Amino acid sequence: MREVISNFLAKNASENKNFYVMSGDHGYALFDELIKKAPEQFINTGVTEQAMVGAAAGMAKTGKKVVIYGLASFIPIRVLEFIKMNICYEKLPVIILGDGAGTVYTTLGASHQCGEDIACLKTLPIKIFSPADKHEMKLCLDAAFAESMPTYIRIGKSDKPEIHTTSSLTKISSAISLTNQSNTTAIFATGSMVSTGKELATKYKLSLYSCPILNFYDQNEFLDILKLYKNIITLEEHSVHGGFGSSIADLIAENGLNLKLKKFGITEYFTKGCGSYEYATKFHKLDLISIEEKLKSLKLI
Repeated sequence: MREVISNFLAKNASENKNFYVMSGDHGYALFDELIKKAPEQFINTGVTEQAMVGAAAGMAKTGKKVVIYGLASFIPIRVLEFIKMNICYEKLPVIILGDGAGTVYTTLGASHQCGEDIACLKTLPIKIFSPADKHEMKLCLDAAFAESMPTYIRIGKSDKPEIHTTSSLTKISSAISLTNQSNTTAIFATGSMVSTGKELATKYKLSLYSCPILNFYDQNEFLDILKLYKNIITLEEHSVHGGFGSSIADLIAENGLNLKLKKFGITEYFTKGCGSYEYATKFHKLDLISIEEKLKSLKLI
C-alpha cells in the first residue's frame, strides 16, 4: 500500500503545481519519490501536528490541494479539534492520511496505538476510507482527490495479503462482494481485517464483503445487501464502540431489520504491555483462532 501512496503523491505533485504534501516528521522513505520529482511541494513541519493542520487549511482556502500525513494516533487523534474547526467547519477538501491505525505499532506502546479514530471522526463531516489492500488504496486515493469535502484514509497493517487482483476491482463502493457462498451468513470486514475475513469465508463457505467506505455512501444500497442475510459478522481493527460495526448496528436497528449481528473489534482500551502485531491481535482476540472459537460458540459457523 505504501508504494501506491508514494506513487500517487509523486504523480499528482508532478502534474499539478498546486498539489502539496505535508508531514509531521513521519513517513520518511514514503516521500522519496515525491521529493525527487517535486521537492518544493513537500513540507515537513516537524513535530507540530496542530500547526500542520492549520497550515493545510490555510493553503486549501487559497485553492491548493493539500495532503497531510502522520501516524493515526497523532493525525487525526492528537489534532482532532484542529481538524474539526480548521478543516471540517470550513468544508475544506484536505486529504488526511492516518498511518499505522489499529494495533500496528504495539511495539511502541499505548501512545502509538489507535483504535478510536473512526469513532471520533464519524461525528464530523469528513468522509472516511478504510482500504484493505493496495488496489483498494489506489481507488480510495483517487476518490478522496475527487471529493469536495474533507477526507480521511485509514491505513492499517500494510503488508497483509492482497485481497484483489488488478483486474478484479475497477471501482470503489461501500460493500465490495468478494465471495457469495452463503445465503444466511455474511462477513462485512474493513481494512486490515478483510484478509482474516477471507480466511473465514473460504474455510466455512460464508459470504464476504470488503467495506472501504465507512460513511457518506448510499445507505439504501447497503441496506439492500444486508437484507440478503440472517446473520451478520463484522470485523474491524478498531474499538467495537462507535466504529464500523456500530454503524451497521445502527442501520439494522433504525430500519427494523430482523438480523443477528456479531461485532469483532477491540474490546479493551489498551493492549497490556508492548509486543508484536501478532501479540496485539491475539490479546484483543482478533486473530483467526479466537474469532473461530467465538463464532462456533455462537453457532454461526
